[in-house]
Amino acid sequence: MAMGSPLSPVIADFFMEDFEKKAVEQATHKPAHWYRYVDDTFVIWPHGQEKLTEFLNHLSGLHNNIQFTMEIEEEGHHPFMAIDIHRKTDCSLGHKVYRKPTNTILYLHQNSHHHPAYNQSVLSSLIHRAKTICDQDSLAQELEFLTTIFKENGYSHQLIC
Repeated sequence: MAMGSPLSPVIADFFMEDFEKKAVEQATHKPAHWYRYVDDTFVIWPHGQEKLTEFLNHLSGLHNNIQFTMEIEEEGHHPFMAIDIHRKTDCSLGHKVYRKPTNTILYLHQNSHHHPAYNQSVLSSLIHRAKTICDQDSLAQELEFLTTIFKENGYSHQLIC
């Protein structure tokens, strides 16, 4: 089957699901949690850095064509997809919108020559993303940030609310 086939992503997902199941079962130390979306995996590892490196080597050694890489949380934060997953003071996990350091925070300006529906979709999609991703502790701060950005991009208070 060619990689251009519509079934390729489905078959790849089935393969990886089976691969991961067997890999974790064979591992001496196992993650507390394992979440994968396409080719990004989020793991909660309770066994320390040395055992984590061993686990990474175990995963990468199981198949010649599958190599895993690793990013570790820094200062209690770890970006996964468009989410900043962070440790709260009570050691639980919080989540909020993640923006790469290179993000310019430039969006479609209200006065640009686009159909008003496009302008409105900028507002509604970013607000929807905030409400979907942010936990209750970070939602107000994200919405306040968006309000400021929308105003800087020429949107009136009536459109923002």
